[in-house]
Amino acid sequence: MLIGFMAALGVWVWASVQYLNPVWMMAGVLAVPLIHAGTLALEFMLMYRANRPQARYRVRPWNVLTAWCAETMISARVFYWEQPFRSEKFRDRPASQQGRRAVLLIHGLLCNRGFWNSWMLELRKLDIPHTAITLEPVFGTIDDGCDAIDAAVRRITQTTGLTPVIVTHSMGGLSVRAWLRNRSADDRVHRIITIAAPHQGTALARLATTDVAKRMRIGSHWLTALAAAEPPSRYQLFTCFYSHCDNIVFPTANGTLPGADNRHVSSSAHIQMAHRDEVFREVVRWLR
Repeated sequence: MLIGFMAALGVWVWASVQYLNPVWMMAGVLAVPLIHAGTLALEFMLMYRANRPQARYRVRPWNVLTAWCAETMISARVFYWEQPFRSEKFRDRPASQQGRRAVLLIHGLLCNRGFWNSWMLELRKLDIPHTAITLEPVFGTIDDGCDAIDAAVRRITQTTGLTPVIVTHSMGGLSVRAWLRNRSADDRVHRIITIAAPHQGTALARLATTDVAKRMRIGSHWLTALAAAEPPSRYQLFTCFYSHCDNIVFPTANGTLPGADNRHVSSSAHIQMAHRDEVFREVVRWLR
């Protein structure tokens, strides 16, 4: 989506400067939402083809259509407004006193802390201490986020006197699992809640050639090594939200972990899932 946006913007600027033609200018304005919606439509078609044979959660065309419409609107706001221009809109809120459990928010691939703006607004209303980090470098590996996660968990624990609840979206779920493995940090977290995480890889990653995408392919060496290093008891720390309409993580069951509290979210797309009330309520329940 971001690449499509930048390509459309580049063509629009070039054509507008080159020709000063109102037709080109209008075409540029329309190209951005069309490319955005079209890219998502392709993802949903691939998801529908992969998930259609499953028996437990039937994927119906109406589910796909409604999820696509919602994802188009929500992801446009997140990628083209919240993250580029409002990533520092809400500052972290430390605990006002010891004994108040805090939440650590971790985004996914090609995102930043602005992904969690709507969450931070609601957490502020509830006076819940929270920290949202930006994993860097943007095009780094999954393991590159371990240092930032470790530092954030240490700060939160020192401030509150309690281990945090960690909430992740998408690839952030793999980053947390890498942190747990690399730092043997099971006793440093109260609960881990993953939203639309490709725990067992995703078929969509076959279409990309970056190092991160290769690691998220189903059956990749990195995922296999990660799972082999994890004791089965670790998964009891996890609540995994997943959906049969996730346009990024599919087949459906790949968003789950064996032995975890796996929660299906009906007819919800990848980013839309992080904006569902039932997901937020579950996080608040663990915080309280």
